[in-house]
Amino acid sequence: MRAGFLEFLLLLLFVYAYFMPTIVAYSRKHRNTLAIFILNLFTGYTLFGWVAAMIWAVYKSEETHNKRNR
Repeated sequence: MRAGFLEFLLLLLFVYAYFMPTIVAYSRKHRNTLAIFILNLFTGYTLFGWVAAMIWAVYKSEETHNKRNR
C-alpha cells in the first residue's frame, strides 16, 4: 500500500511540473492563459514546447502590464 501512495505522489509531482507554465500564466493573470495551456498540453512533452510555454507565461503581456500600472 505504501508503494501505491509514493507512486501517486510522484504522479502528482509530474503533473504539477508538466503544467507549471499554465499555472504560472494563470497566477499572473496572463491574457493568453488558454493558449499557453493548449501549447503546454500538446507540446509540453518536448523540452522545446515546455520551455516555449514557460517563456510565454513569464513574459508580460501588454494588457497585464497596463492593468498593473493603473
